[in-house]
Amino acid sequence: MELRNQRVLVVGLGKSGVASALFLAQRGARVAVSDAKSPEQLREEIPLLLDHGISVETGQHGERTFRDQDLIVVSPGVPFDVPQLVHARERGIPVIGEVELAARFLKGRIVAITGSNGKTTTTTLAGEVLAAGGYEVLVGGNIGTPAITFADRATDNTWLVLEISSFQLETIQTFHPHIAVVLNVTPDHLDRHHTFENYVAAKARIFENQTSSDFAVLSADDERCVAMATSAIAPVCWFSRLQEASSGAWVCNDEIISRNAGGAATVMPIREIALKGAHNLENVLAAVCVGMLAGVEPARIRHAVAEFKAVEHRLEYVATIHDVEYYNDSKATNVDATMKALESFPGGIYLILGGKDKGSDYSVLNDLVRERVKRVYTIGAAAAKIESQVRGTEIVSAGTLDSAVRRASEAARAGDIVLLAPACASFDQFDSYEHRGQVFKDLVRQLAGHKPEREPHRAKDSREGGPATSGITGDRE
Repeated sequence: MELRNQRVLVVGLGKSGVASALFLAQRGARVAVSDAKSPEQLREEIPLLLDHGISVETGQHGERTFRDQDLIVVSPGVPFDVPQLVHARERGIPVIGEVELAARFLKGRIVAITGSNGKTTTTTLAGEVLAAGGYEVLVGGNIGTPAITFADRATDNTWLVLEISSFQLETIQTFHPHIAVVLNVTPDHLDRHHTFENYVAAKARIFENQTSSDFAVLSADDERCVAMATSAIAPVCWFSRLQEASSGAWVCNDEIISRNAGGAATVMPIREIALKGAHNLENVLAAVCVGMLAGVEPARIRHAVAEFKAVEHRLEYVATIHDVEYYNDSKATNVDATMKALESFPGGIYLILGGKDKGSDYSVLNDLVRERVKRVYTIGAAAAKIESQVRGTEIVSAGTLDSAVRRASEAARAGDIVLLAPACASFDQFDSYEHRGQVFKDLVRQLAGHKPEREPHRAKDSREGGPATSGITGDRE
């Protein structure tokens, strides 16, 4: 793909947008960027871009900005159907995403992992499994390191393990994973995809460019994953907690078993898995499939899994204070993830819910709330909707995370759990789910009399809003 002297517009200045702009400029493209955020919101990014000769448009989107381009690269947080991009495609301007841009330059073999929940944990663990097998591994994508940054680092011997979101899959054309994994599919991002059918279709695109020489890894316990298998060209490798797999990994007599063309093998007892919850057992099974397909020996897979600890902000243990345990699951940005978090504890939960709504139905939490939750504390912009839908226990309108943590700590007794599993995006009060999780951890450590690990962030009142939500920005969650 020739970039020199090509006019390229990068839309949205999240991590992937900035990385794309720098990559394009380094290859001689005439790069411009456009983001609806104010210059103040982009004060860290603008000097870096200007230093590389990249023109920057903020706060608005000029008509000529989108019209006079040879290529447009969109960040994942930018809806593909906004008018400016629709009109650009009508004029014949190619519009692709950062992952598709990366796909045209990356060397090596790609493991792409998607799903409504568990992507980050599985991606990180799969990288550890492949590294334990002696492979050269790079891990990134939606997990935090944009795929395009690997274009100068990957070799023909590299395994690239990439977390891929539905937003990124919307804009692929040639993206071709050697191993494509779909962990599960439950309602999420309906504010962006409009219908669940559109969301499922976006996830299924991960298999679009595979051949019979590749592999599709799917959950045999998820009906939508099972349905996807009918359209996969690549041979399917199944993982399951509930049933034996003809090819793949499953649980039998409290042990993980794998099977490929060479036969079945015992990988490890499930008691050696440090991660909490049935959902994390599924994540482990998927990572076992990746390792098996890459030729990693079972003993090496076992070692990698046994040594693996929870990823930050994913059902992360924070502290025990007065015999009350505090867990940070800020990455639970949808209802299904919150359900999985609740299923990880038998009861005694003080649950913090709320943030920016994504078109979710919170009433599906009610059975678990009734069974396991002593009290719910609502925060953020979605609080009123949550309060109108959640039933089965006392609901307290806390408003802010600070208030919720303080009230929960006052009410909880020995043996109880205080759990942040918000079922919402963070952008009403925080910069990201990581920011929200760090604030939670700092608040908990302050309860224990410890100083926070870093200068505490001030959470915004939901009336202030988060990053700009009008116009086009690079934010996504």
